[in-house]
Amino acid sequence: MEAVEKQIFQIQSESDFQAIALKIFHFQYKNCPIYQQYVKGVVRSIDTIKEAAQIPFLPIDFFKTHRIISSEKQAEIIFKSSGTTATQVSHHHVAKLSVYEESLLGGFRYFIGEPQQFAILAYLPSYREHNNSSLLYMLQLLMQKSKHPLSGFYFNKEDELIKNLQLLYNQNTKTILWGVSFALLDLIEKYKLHFPHLLVFETGGMKGKRKEILREELHQRLKKGFGVDKIYSEYGMAELLSQAYSTGNQTFKTPLWMRVYIRDIYNPLHVYNTHNKRGGINIIDLANLYSCSFIATQDMGIIRENQSFEVLGRFDYSDIRGCNLLVEE
Repeated sequence: MEAVEKQIFQIQSESDFQAIALKIFHFQYKNCPIYQQYVKGVVRSIDTIKEAAQIPFLPIDFFKTHRIISSEKQAEIIFKSSGTTATQVSHHHVAKLSVYEESLLGGFRYFIGEPQQFAILAYLPSYREHNNSSLLYMLQLLMQKSKHPLSGFYFNKEDELIKNLQLLYNQNTKTILWGVSFALLDLIEKYKLHFPHLLVFETGGMKGKRKEILREELHQRLKKGFGVDKIYSEYGMAELLSQAYSTGNQTFKTPLWMRVYIRDIYNPLHVYNTHNKRGGINIIDLANLYSCSFIATQDMGIIRENQSFEVLGRFDYSDIRGCNLLVEE
């Protein structure tokens, strides 16, 4: 499948995507036993599957209870969702870190720019002991590519973080601050900040530290608190190897090797072929070549006419995933 690895990141058209998605589906049906069992349970014959939207999407909870990986591969790393002590976490067995790194760097460059253009600072207090987080791995790689001496994790170093943000602002250095939502709110309530050129990325979720609020309200508070005109977001999770990005308008766009579909909440096997329908978010992530590229998440969403999508909340509010966006009340 080495040739397919290269093709994934060379997609230029919808026909390219469809052809590679079908090729990967047949590979995963043959080589991932759990996925094959699931597909056999929901379709009579895989010969009837002619386009990507018809491919069965594996419920994301399978990553909590099964080892989802090609039978021909061993995992180079296992990413775990953060979850809570009361919930069972997902385990994503990643066979080739090189594919993940190409995906995350390609997506970042496509939507944000070259990492070396920025100082990248992360304020993620709740992640300090979470060594198997895909988010931490992603940020660490971006920081390495950044090569800026102030790039790094500031887990509980508020004063040092603010001092360095001020220094970077004074030096007119392009800077990204990546933070979990409750921690960013803590910062703007404790400090008087004004960094109008700062790119603020919120990862979403209050992790039990604060009451969940609407994303619109969160972004309004963060914009005022940091003195910026927009807030950025990234939509990713431990079970994926690609990320979608929002560059300030609360809607997300995917890289060319990733697609979002909306499924009927009353008929989970039915995917809508029109826009502006609300339902469950299904994701095709072709970078998940050696696990499962076709995932039915627990998130609710809607797709707009320009192929961007919004995240509206979750089906199960009692099990809020660590990297997920805020739920609506």
